[in-house]
Amino acid sequence: MMQGSNNSKKLQKQLRSQCAKAVIEYNMIEDGDLVMCAISGGKDSFVMLDCLLHLKKVAPIKFDVVAVNLDQKQPGFPEHILPDYLEHHGIDYYIIDKDTYSIVKQKVPEGKTTCSLCSRLRRGTLYTFADEIGAHKIALGHHMDDMVETLFLNMFNNGSLKAMPPKLLSDDKRNIVIRPLAFCREKDIAKYAEIKEFPIIPCNLCGSQENLQRKVVKEMLSNWDKQSPGRVENIFTSLKNVSPSQLADGGIFNFTDLTIDRTAPRKAYEHSGPEVAYSNLIDLSVSYE
Repeated sequence: MMQGSNNSKKLQKQLRSQCAKAVIEYNMIEDGDLVMCAISGGKDSFVMLDCLLHLKKVAPIKFDVVAVNLDQKQPGFPEHILPDYLEHHGIDYYIIDKDTYSIVKQKVPEGKTTCSLCSRLRRGTLYTFADEIGAHKIALGHHMDDMVETLFLNMFNNGSLKAMPPKLLSDDKRNIVIRPLAFCREKDIAKYAEIKEFPIIPCNLCGSQENLQRKVVKEMLSNWDKQSPGRVENIFTSLKNVSPSQLADGGIFNFTDLTIDRTAPRKAYEHSGPEVAYSNLIDLSVSYE
């Protein structure tokens, strides 16, 4: 039991530390902010809320956290679970009642995944509500795995190199979205949610199939993770180390006007001198005879 307790505290400290690191690195939360924490009832949003409430206690700045859940009126949705949990823990919250379920069912053909439209409607509702209550930031529970999966989904299906940014200004510039779990792995979040016994509400009440393309990418990354531990973290780190001149987008790097400058100092690898270069050229011609 003692070992299990130690592991639990270690995992809690790790996740909270990763959350704080992301918040600091991207200046996600500022003094005086009201952070609207979008709570779906899933493991990710519960862990995010846990981390932000802890950060509120220990941070050198003052900010407030309010939990907001959108009740989309799916049949069978257990409406009492989130209010009971939030009230029991003394957490400020709002419940938004909006029947997006009927809209999705009306617009999406039977058998097709509803996730994309559902997500857009949910995001629009949260944006509007954040504006109404004067929230400065909208916190979403996306984690490192979500971001890496989105990167590959965009490459494979949209021919674009983009993912989910840790911090995002909405198109109309009226809202800022933050993802405090950007440095956290999904497997750690799932383990911590299980330890804390959060009252998880599964996202399958609408009867929609999980996005099959995302499921394929998730399985691919899971296999990579088993074969080469740390690969997902490396891919995420690559999103922070972008070299435009080593890609092919002429919109972010000017390939057209590249010119040589023979007055520039040589790189170390060029110090072999012209004699060696000529010798290599002769050797190369011999190999073709």
